[in-house]
This record gives sequence, C-alpha cells and structure tokens, in this order.
Amino acid sequence: MPRKAGIQKLSNELLKDILDHIEADPEISVSIDRRAYLSVESFRLPSPPLPSQAQDIGNFRLACRRFGELGIPHQFTRVATRFSRAGLQRLEKIVSRPNLAKHTKKFSYLIPFFYVEGRERVGELLHHANGDLQTLDASFFERKAEAQRSIVRSGEDLRVLKKAMMAFRSLQHVQILRLQDEADRSLLDYLHENDGAALRLVDLKWTPACTHALRTVGEALAEARSPFTRFSGPMMNPQSVLALKKGIPHTITVLSERLTCLELHFDDPIDLNARMKDLSPLFKLTFASARNMQAVHIGFPSSQPLDLDLEEIFHNIHWEKLRAFGVQAWRLSAEEIISLARRHSKTLRGLRLRDVQLKDGSMWKDVLAMLRAEMELLDWVSLRRIDYSSHFDELWGDSMEVPDYPPGGASDSDDEDDFHAHVDLGDDVFESEDEYSNGDSDERSNADTDHGPDANELALSPDTPASLPFCTCSRSSFPATADDLGDNGRFVVYQQRKFWEKWVIGRCPEHT
Repeated sequence: MPRKAGIQKLSNELLKDILDHIEADPEISVSIDRRAYLSVESFRLPSPPLPSQAQDIGNFRLACRRFGELGIPHQFTRVATRFSRAGLQRLEKIVSRPNLAKHTKKFSYLIPFFYVEGRERVGELLHHANGDLQTLDASFFERKAEAQRSIVRSGEDLRVLKKAMMAFRSLQHVQILRLQDEADRSLLDYLHENDGAALRLVDLKWTPACTHALRTVGEALAEARSPFTRFSGPMMNPQSVLALKKGIPHTITVLSERLTCLELHFDDPIDLNARMKDLSPLFKLTFASARNMQAVHIGFPSSQPLDLDLEEIFHNIHWEKLRAFGVQAWRLSAEEIISLARRHSKTLRGLRLRDVQLKDGSMWKDVLAMLRAEMELLDWVSLRRIDYSSHFDELWGDSMEVPDYPPGGASDSDDEDDFHAHVDLGDDVFESEDEYSNGDSDERSNADTDHGPDANELALSPDTPASLPFCTCSRSSFPATADDLGDNGRFVVYQQRKFWEKWVIGRCPEHT
C-alpha cells in the first residue's frame, strides 16, 4: 500500500494555520464596538489577496478534494462584485455552487457613476477637448454606457442579486461602495472644469446609480429573507434615499428589523439640511424597527456639517444593546450629545464625535464631564477635529477647504482578477494605505494638527485604546475636574482634544 504523503497526515487545524500564513483568515473581523470597525470593516475597500497569494490558495485547493474544501473560506467568505456584465456573470457562477456560496459572510457591491441617457457622446467630447483627453479611448466609455443601459433595462442585475442573496445563507454584512477608474476620473475632472457645453455631450451622475443599487439590493435581500444584520454605505446620496422612501416602506421595515449595525455617510452637501429633514420620518421608522441595534454611525461632509437637531434623526430612541455610536460633521449643542449618551450609558463602549461643532452657548467641558462621570463602560472616545461652530465658520466659511473628495478613486475594470481598485470614498471617511501598517495616525503625525495631511484619515486602532495599562504615577498633572481642561469655549486645538480623549476614560495624559 502506498504511503500517504506527509502533509496529508496533518490535521485540518494545522492546514488552516498554513493557509493563514499565506493570507490572513478572512473570517476574522474587528468587533463592532471597536474604534477600528468603521475603518476596517465598513468603509474600507475590499482588499484582494496579492496575485501570488491568490495563486498559492488556488494551487492548494487543486491538490485534492480535502484541500479544496479547506481553502474555500479564503476565497469566498468575502465576495466583491462590480456592476458590470463580467462582475454579474462571476457572481452568478459563485452562487450556482452551494458549496462556495454557503461560506459567504460579507458582500460588497461596487457601483460606478451612471451615464445620463442621451448624454454619453464621449467621442464628440474627445474631439472637442483640444487634446486634454487625448489618452482616453471613446470606445471604452461607449461600451460601458451601453452595458449599463442593457443591464438596467433587462433587469439582469436584479435577477442575479436575488439569486445571490438566496444562496448566501450565512451572509452577515452588506456594503455598497462607489467605484471609479482612472479613465472615469479624468473624464469627471474635465466635466467639472468645463461644465456647460461639455455636459450637454456627456454627463455622469451618482444619484441614479446609488438609487438603483439601493433599490435592487434591498429588494433582493427582502425577497430572500436574508440573515444579514449589518449594512454600510460610505457614499450615500440623500436624494437616492428620498427616492426610495415612497416606494419600499415595507421593505425598509423588514430589513431594519434584522439590523445590528448601520453605518451611513452622506456625501452630497447640496440642500443637506432640508433633505435630511425630509428623511426624518424614514430614520424614525428604521431606528424604531431596529430593536437589536449594537452600532450606529451617521456622517456628513466635513466641509458642510449638518445643522439639524440630533433627535430629528434619532428620535429619542433607546437601543438596549447599543455598544458603539458615532456621528460626523454635525452642529450640535452640548445637551443634545449628553442626552443621547446618557440614554445609553449602561451599554456604550465606544463614542465617535468626529467633526462635531458645538453651537454657541455650549462648552465641550460639559460634555466631557458627563462622559467621564456617567459612562460606565466607555473604552474609547474619538474627538477628531471637534471645534466650536463659530470658530469653524471663521476658519472655513463657505469654502471647500475642508477636503471631502480625494483625487483617488477606484478601478472599474471588468477584469475581476485585476482588482487593484481604490473604492471612491471621501477623505472624510477613508484612511490611507500607510495608516494600515502604521497604526494611529494621530500618534505618528508630525504636524500636531487636525487640519494637516493626516487630518482626514481614520485610525485603525482606538484613539484611546482600552488595552493600554493604567498609569501608576502620582498624576500630579492629571486634571481633577473638567474645569481644569483648558476649554476656552471658542476653539479646540489638536493637543487639547488628544488630552481630552484620554481624560474622559481615565487614562493618564502623560504616560499613555
């Protein structure tokens, strides 16, 4: 009898460890109550393995049936699909094999800008562009526009999405991301700089793309009775959500009942206050139905903080299991923040108040004193770029100097293996690749500022990590009360807010 090869004698546990050294276990994720969750799991682009890693995993799976089964989670736990013919065909192949689809826990849907019908005459535009777009190929855009029209009119995307959601019986997390390749970015930049005549020839819009993605994904999830519990949308459009409000209230209720985690960032500042006020009833319906909510984040453009009462969105709702809560770019009073935090003082472990601007008559020291005294379980607090509303207006006024949109973007290639894409996330909501390998950008910043090159990045680890040991020094410089924190009621500087983050949770500001 031929003797078994040595590796065949290894246990499944050891073989999984070997696979983990080729590529990190995709089933390991950051807990929703950690500061890192928003950056890593919700607003981060799907990161494919390096080509060599993908080949090694593929070769491992080809060795024998046992190895084939062990390697499936590394390839299909997280599935990312582009809105394109090739992307939908690949998705359908995956979900047609139950042994693969049963492992999928996270689904990322990557959506490009949609061409406005009748205004996709890229060839004419390039002819009149005087060489500014000479590197672009008109046929590339024409094929893409035709494919978009064909997919939408035929309903091919909805058909495949319904099939996928029915097959993904272990699905936990759904993510809708905006996608953009270099050619699209060049075209959009040109249209932005040469609006008028150029827009009569070619126009690309995010609103119809976002609306279509939300409608089709929502319908597919509801019809499949998907077990998903988490939804992330880092580039949501208020108009898209408003368009859905009239059409699918029952679907929204059904889906909301399953939610334990919801993270939305609205990127369009036009008529923001009015549009979000119009969405207030929908938020009330959603949040009232989501009784099991454990993590919530609602954000807006840093350049234009929302000026609406907090409870216009959250409606005094109390979630018994809430562990992490975050808002970004909002003009609030101290009492609004205190009231919401107090409702969840028995459960909240993480609090993000990024880009929050306190209104006249409020002081940050009042918020900080309450958080320190009453938040029993708070492990971390993020106060990045907090300030006072009047000082924010003095600094920025109506300018767009607070950057929301990066020069980067994402590949929209139909080649599913060439996934070096950068999903198009605003600088407010996404961190640089350097930060993934270097930890907390605040700690490594040489600028000592919340308005420098690193100001728009999200740190991977908590700004005030719970794992740090308590200091045993005499803490002679540790303020006893909030009155000693140096809050002048006019502005907040970088050094202050870092100091305050540690003080709130009882960390020594000198030795942590």
